[in-house]
Amino acid sequence: MKKYGLIFSSALLIAALMMHAQEAAPPSVDLFPEQEEEEPSPTPPPNGPELPELKQLDDSFKPKSLGKDADELQVHALWRQLKNRTVNDPDVQAAKKYAQTARTDLEKRKRLRSYYELYYQRMSALATTPELKVALQALKDVHQGILAQPRVRPSPTPEFSGTPSPTPTSTPFKKKAKEKHKKKVHK
Repeated sequence: MKKYGLIFSSALLIAALMMHAQEAAPPSVDLFPEQEEEEPSPTPPPNGPELPELKQLDDSFKPKSLGKDADELQVHALWRQLKNRTVNDPDVQAAKKYAQTARTDLEKRKRLRSYYELYYQRMSALATTPELKVALQALKDVHQGILAQPRVRPSPTPEFSGTPSPTPTSTPFKKKAKEKHKKKVHK
């Protein structure tokens, strides 16, 4: 019982000293000497080290480039993975078969355009990086560019423009000056 009384009295003594110690500080003590009392600062002082901006943090977590060739190889590998996933899609397979069963060349080119549109749309939906999406758009443009036939004169149709395109005139074959005046010699 003496132990408990001794512990209780020492705890009481410590508590009394702590309360008295808080009163011991004079009221004119300036805790923040840098601040002036007349002008309150608009922002509180920072409580820790300065943190980098959000953009700097984003840049630090981006994967570093290993060089142009390595980046191209990485995009190519990602493209192959997307291609393998997309080729097995039933809608894409049906569009390809439909394009291959066309009877005329013009019909086949139109069907192939819609096939490439569907094919690259599915691949773009699965793409995860902006670089891969740019590469897919470039590949789509190449595939659809192959389907164009710039040397074949299109028939004037209202779907291209409201006015028919002018038909180019052919230039006549000109004989050389020497051949004009030569007479044919019969043997």
